[in-house]
Amino acid sequence: MLFSSVAWGQTTLRIGLQDDPDQLDPARARTFVGRIVFASLCDKLVDITPELEFVPQLATQWSWPDNKTLKFTLRENAVYHDGTPIDAASVKANLERAKNLPDSNRKSELVTLASVDAPDARTVVLHLTQPDASLLSQLSDRAGMMQSPASFNKDPGKNPVCSGPYRFKSRVQNDHITLEKFAQHWDAANYHFQTVVFRPVPDATVRLNNMRSGGLDIAERLAPADAQTVKDDPNLSFMPVTGLGFQAISVNFANAPRADNPFAKDARVRQAFDLSIDRDAINQVVGMGLYQPAFQPFPPASFAYDKSVERKGRDVEKARALLKEAGLDRVKVEISFGNNTIMQQVFELIQAMGSEAGFDISLRSMEFAALQSTMARGDFELAQAGWSGRVDPSGNVFQYVSCKGSLNDGRFCDETMDKLLNDAREELDVEKRKVLYREFLNQMRAKHPIFYTYYLPWTFGVQKRVQGFVPYPDGLVRLKDVTLAGQ
Repeated sequence: MLFSSVAWGQTTLRIGLQDDPDQLDPARARTFVGRIVFASLCDKLVDITPELEFVPQLATQWSWPDNKTLKFTLRENAVYHDGTPIDAASVKANLERAKNLPDSNRKSELVTLASVDAPDARTVVLHLTQPDASLLSQLSDRAGMMQSPASFNKDPGKNPVCSGPYRFKSRVQNDHITLEKFAQHWDAANYHFQTVVFRPVPDATVRLNNMRSGGLDIAERLAPADAQTVKDDPNLSFMPVTGLGFQAISVNFANAPRADNPFAKDARVRQAFDLSIDRDAINQVVGMGLYQPAFQPFPPASFAYDKSVERKGRDVEKARALLKEAGLDRVKVEISFGNNTIMQQVFELIQAMGSEAGFDISLRSMEFAALQSTMARGDFELAQAGWSGRVDPSGNVFQYVSCKGSLNDGRFCDETMDKLLNDAREELDVEKRKVLYREFLNQMRAKHPIFYTYYLPWTFGVQKRVQGFVPYPDGLVRLKDVTLAGQ
């Protein structure tokens, strides 16, 4: 399907997404593409620069009076999309909702938040149960996004009333999300489109064709195989950036009946599977050299990254020996994954690799938002677990591996590893945190609760008439100062 290049007018920007986002409630949302929409829809307390430094957004200042207290000063002229002021009481309500809502996916991100005070309209004080070096980075993402408290009981997942430079206008599931400019936004002068349309286009070839025909102005996660085509097109620019996140495969250990599988029962089976995967082959065959192999949750840019965890190729003979040691000849397993072009290629390759090592893998492809609910209810054995990455290393692992992690769909729980994660979160000294994360990675290699495959590059295709666009390591599309030539 090709989208018209003129249907929405000159002051409209059209952004092609790899997947359709889930619900548009920052507290409940799970998908990366949802975060791309939120970057225009919902302001946060703080944001980041391309160099991963924290900068003001709804908060103009912050400080640590002590290591268990974080104090914010809010902007004076910011309002929600319903016109109500963004004051300390409303920020307090948002943070308490994100922490206490029964189905919130921000709980583990705010696990150290004990209470919130609003001593005056411009001051918010967060009291923590323990020191938390990761908290500011969490508040630079969905945990720090602000919605009008008046909308909390009006289905914000379908009708969000947020705080960003664009407000929600309409949505047609699996077709488009339309936002319109919010003239009362505190920084409205630096946002130059009347309308922003997000279109989910799971097929990478169709996404590329819409770029080339002019039907999309920006497209995220173009297929690596299409990079040269974009570079050769005089109307397009290829703009990749090294990301903070990863692609991985989660194991169901204890969530519903499908946790009764060989992977959950024996670490040797998990070790054998890990050894069967040749990440270098995935990088070359699917990633065209853009998919750096990953063996850990921490990207190379992180202080917690440990190069000693890396290896080359795979070891089929050792994998077979481990299965034999576990008393198994061949192991049947199903992998569930999101139905986009890249993931289909990756998992078909893993299927072939696994077969040589003794794994009979069946593949279960489904729409990405459906995959999220499928994993949450435990209807999987192994499943795709992509993570877009966070500035602080805790944000790349705590949600997935800690016993009460909000994205720990397989319900893996190990007390020793939990203690290491919590100690690393509490420690403010970077060198001491490195030591704790190194020991954590040693535990990960022994227990394999999750299989990392590659680090996520963010590969953007952009019309050359789009000016001022800067790709960020978190993969989000920020539209401040972005314009169309001739607009």
